[in-house]
This record gives sequence, C-alpha cells and structure tokens, in this order.
Amino acid sequence: MRITIRQEKWVAEHSGTGIVGAADVVEAARRCAEVIRPSPLHRSERLSARYGFDVWLKREDQQAVRSYKARGAYNLIAQLSAAERRRGVVCASAGNHGQGVALACASLGVPARVYLPRTTPRQKRDRVRTLGGEHFHMIVEGDTYDDAAAAAIEYTRASGATLVPAFDDPRTIAGQGTVVSEAVEQLGRAPDAVIVPVGGGGLLAGAIAWLGETHPTVQVIGAEPQGAAGMAAALAAGGPVTLPELDPFVDGAAVRTVGRHTFAVVARQPPRLLTVPEGRVCVEMLDLYQADGIISEPAGALASAALDRDLGLEPGATVVCVVSGGNNDVSRYAEIVERALLFEGRKHYFLVEFPQEPGALRWFLDAVLGPDDDITLFEYMKRNNRETGPALVGIELGAPDGLELLLERMAKAPHRIERVPPDSPLFTFLT
Repeated sequence: MRITIRQEKWVAEHSGTGIVGAADVVEAARRCAEVIRPSPLHRSERLSARYGFDVWLKREDQQAVRSYKARGAYNLIAQLSAAERRRGVVCASAGNHGQGVALACASLGVPARVYLPRTTPRQKRDRVRTLGGEHFHMIVEGDTYDDAAAAAIEYTRASGATLVPAFDDPRTIAGQGTVVSEAVEQLGRAPDAVIVPVGGGGLLAGAIAWLGETHPTVQVIGAEPQGAAGMAAALAAGGPVTLPELDPFVDGAAVRTVGRHTFAVVARQPPRLLTVPEGRVCVEMLDLYQADGIISEPAGALASAALDRDLGLEPGATVVCVVSGGNNDVSRYAEIVERALLFEGRKHYFLVEFPQEPGALRWFLDAVLGPDDDITLFEYMKRNNRETGPALVGIELGAPDGLELLLERMAKAPHRIERVPPDSPLFTFLT
C-alpha cells in the first residue's frame, strides 16, 4: 500500500510524532531482557497444510502475563526518573496492558493505578490483581477501553502520575516491536510476511519501525476485527478518527480511536490491512484449542484467522503470525462456540407452530431433522385455548450445506415454520 496525499499531509503536520526506529526496538529488547523472557516460535503444521504457506506462530500467550503487552509497559516504566517513579504511574487497559503494567511496577517497585472497562473479563481482572500485588490499585470504569482511558487521563492530570499508554507512546511502540525482532532472530532468516493483530496500533507500528529498516522486503500485514477496524478507517481518512460503532467482542483489539504516534509510524509505511469477521476469529480460536492445544483470547487468534483472506503471497511463502495473548475467560466459550457455528452456517433458529397433540414433536424430529442435525434450543409455550403452540427452536446442522435440504423438508411440513433472520431483534437475545 502506498502513502496517500492525505496521509503524507498528516505526517508532515505531526513531524514530531511517532519517531521510532530500529535502534529504539533494539534498545528496548536489551532493556526488557532483564525481566521478560523470549516467547516460543514454532511451525504450525495445521495452518501450513491448510493454506499452503510455511506458517510459524509467535507464542506471546506463553509470556508470564500471557500477552506481549508487558514489553511496551516495561520499556516505558524502566526509563522513568526516580521522581516520576515515586509519583507512580496510571494506565487504562482492556486487561492485557494492565497486566503488563502490573508486572513492570511489581518488578521496579513503582505504584500503579489501573483503569479497566466493565467489559474486561473477570479472568483478566484477577490476573491484574495477582501480578500487581501491593503496588497497584484497580478501578473499573466505563463500558469500553476509551471510557477507561478518559478516566485515566483525568486522574493523571489531577495527580501528576505518569500515564503509561497501551499503545500511543514511542517507548511503548518500541517495546512491542521486540516481538517481531525476536521472532526473526529465532527463525534465523527474514520471513516473507508477518501478520499482527491491530487494535490501537502499537504492535503494528513496532513491527513496521523495525522491519522497515532491517528487512524492508518483509510484508507487514495487520489483522483488524471487522467490528473495530480503526486503523483502516484512519488511513482512509488521512488521520486518526473515532469509530461511530464498536463491537467489543475482540476486547484486546476493540479500540475506537488509534493512536497519534502509532498512526504516524504506520502512515509512513502503510501495511496491508485485513478485516476479520468476529465469527471467523471464533472458528480459529476453537481450532487453535482443539487441534493445537493453544488457549487463545479473541485478539490472539486474529493473525492466524486472517490467513484465509487474500494475503497477496506466493504459495509456500514463510509467514509469521503473532498469537498476541491467551487471557481468555472460560465462561466465554459458550458464546465463542455459538458465534463460530453461526459464522460457519451450522446454527439456525426457527419459530415453529406445533399442533397441540401427542406425537407432534416426535413427527418434527423424524420428518424434518437430518440424521446429523441436532436441536440445541427448544422453548415451548403451551396455549390451552388454541389448537397450536409456538416454539423457538435452535438447530445445529451436521454440515453447512445441509441448510437447503432442511428448508425443503420444512416447506413440506404441516407446521407453520418461520426462520429467524440474523438481523432480527430476536436474534440478539439468542447469541
């Protein structure tokens, strides 16, 4: 992707913004080595065979905080003066950055105040508490990351504490860039492409800053959630913009406005950006778990989920995908399975008018359902003063291509059957 006139104008007007180079990433790697261990890099046989590439997974889910976020947080906090450390730090986080700040502050003895949105999974909240110990105070504020960020900024202005941005600071960007420099060193050669998840743009900017100078032929690909494609919107507008709507499901990448510093780096060398449907992310999360034994959070599956998009790469190309985090609350798996089934076309809902007579349900099961289909939801309201009673029926198909045959059998049934479309208000109560 080439830089546009609007992007070039924004960069020129913000010439002091986003100045991060390969040397900053190298220095961050040296600094972080004191506390943060290298994460594994291993070849994925499943993804390589499925997509025809040589696919490697950079396992940031194996970090102590189960994500890459400690790299940027530690790189920033370790550079604070003694006076700044005494005043403490504050941050906003969807969960992972808060854990990184907590680990860094516990290691350096710096007090921290962490703001989390109410949508942060309980598992991430508990991890922040555990890692921070006596050095931190947690506040739950707002419904989105941006709400928490506003509260953190307000506290910073009032207290004099140092704000530790989740992505929008050159020191954070340099720290996140060590993920990619480390992966290339482990691989022993430059890959053809690196795919990273994109929220506020810290990891993407760090990858571009280092690769742009050291390995300029490597294609950097950013994977954004379809419901939170903030970097694509910013590049199209020629500067950071606020998304009017946001799907918070991929919580680690659900950012309404990308950073000024991150945008400045990205706009100078625009990468290939791909949007990934949230349902596709869920399918990949389940594949990572069931086939590879990897527990990934939604943002952690973004990069490998993007492999089914048009990458513009030759068959056999070497691709590094960053598994950015593994902080997934087990209570979310029911929703993840549901979204995956809907995305694959295997889960459907219907309103069925059943005659109020013995054997009606048995007839429906025998005559309408296929041999591999299953009823996953059945809510029936019996009406004594009517000949029929309505039921809400959820059906999971054995295979996506079984829908047409199911609809044909339903059309021949004596029941009145109405399919619940995905854009129906009722559908939002079912998923």
